[in-house]
Amino acid sequence: MSNATERVKCLIIGSGPAGYTAAIYAARANMNPILYQGQQPGGQLTTTNEVENFPGYPDGITGPEMMVQLQAQAQRFGTDIRDGWATKVDFSGEVHKVWINETIEIHADTVIISTGASAKYLGLESEQHYLKLGGGVSACAVCDGFFYKNQEVVIVGAGDSACEEAHYLSQICKKVTMLVRSDKFRASKIMEERVRKTPNIEILMHTETDEIIGDGQVVTTVRARNRATGETTEIPATGFFVAIGHKPNTDIFADYLDLDETGYIINVPGTAKTNVPGVFVGGDAADHVYRQAITAAGTGCMAALDAERYLASKT
Repeated sequence: MSNATERVKCLIIGSGPAGYTAAIYAARANMNPILYQGQQPGGQLTTTNEVENFPGYPDGITGPEMMVQLQAQAQRFGTDIRDGWATKVDFSGEVHKVWINETIEIHADTVIISTGASAKYLGLESEQHYLKLGGGVSACAVCDGFFYKNQEVVIVGAGDSACEEAHYLSQICKKVTMLVRSDKFRASKIMEERVRKTPNIEILMHTETDEIIGDGQVVTTVRARNRATGETTEIPATGFFVAIGHKPNTDIFADYLDLDETGYIINVPGTAKTNVPGVFVGGDAADHVYRQAITAAGTGCMAALDAERYLASKT
């Protein structure tokens, strides 16, 4: 399958805040890390227009700018950053084998997984248009809700996360309209009751998004359709939030690592360790609760420190 083999001390799979932070710490510990950036170099933050809640940036920064700076910092300490993504792994032995683009075979003493998770979107062309522009579509209310202070927004979803984000937005925004496709919530009863009792949250059941309308640059209206009657309604909104879940990018690890029912890697509590010695995880590949740049960076640090200790125990 491979036509090249390379032996390394520390292989980091994926970039973003977790991968780059792990690289900074691993490089400073003389672990000579090699980092493959993955299919989305820089991770989810490269689709975030403004980042205002990461410590150290009093005036804010764009997501792509932050990733460029983190990459440069990792390279400053000697991290070998490469294009490419992992297509197969074999964690059955003490030497961990990872194939990159199905052509390069890496034998790594330690592996840090920072492949992240991908937000699920509805797939509408208009949704993707305004998402790419940073013009009103988001999959993270905690990240972007502040930009819609005292404005009207729409959120799509029916689970606990959707309810949490709708309630969060209700404390910032003038009005929140929640679109639920079926006749019932998937959320726990306590979460459902919370949104139902919030005065500025309007819940539309049996309703799905038909189109996101704007002026080409920013969102102005969401057209919703009642699935029972076929009737459409145009809802004034400057923000459209999608809360229908995330998919962790962990499929290639399923044969070797313990995953939860939705595919997130299960780490040993309080550590970045997985069930395979020498394999560690940081960021959203294991975190379905917080999903913030700052928490991803923190767990990337943990992964590098755990990897360093693992290597020290082998000498």
